[in-house]
Amino acid sequence: MRKVKLHKLVIGRRGLIYSLGLCMLILGLGGLGFWVLEPQAETFSDGLWLAFTTAATVGYGDIVPSTHASRTFSVLVVLMGLAVLSLVTASVAAMLVEVEERAVDSELLREIHALRLEVRHLRDEVHGAVPATDKEKAGGA
Repeated sequence: MRKVKLHKLVIGRRGLIYSLGLCMLILGLGGLGFWVLEPQAETFSDGLWLAFTTAATVGYGDIVPSTHASRTFSVLVVLMGLAVLSLVTASVAAMLVEVEERAVDSELLREIHALRLEVRHLRDEVHGAVPATDKEKAGGA
């Protein structure tokens, strides 16, 4: 059981790392694309800023796509950015929920253990009572 929990934790963290890596890759490529396609993005950091504000659908308006090519590219950045940023958010949420899930699993295991002990105790009582009843019937008949 402990290996399963450890495996889930590693996969969850790995999923977050992969999601963040993919997010950085898409934002980096988006920044590079905007730097090449958009005349207002004079530096690579301007391209990154435009890629981030576009992917996050914030759109502050300080730099906006002005050419047809950069507007078309911004549509791609929005679609990919929404997907990847959603993955990152979902990975973080899954890690937070996992902590609570472990607590619930632990409580359920304690309850199951207590029920098994109670069933064992009742079984022992029943098996102990049946031979005594048979002896009483045999002696009384």
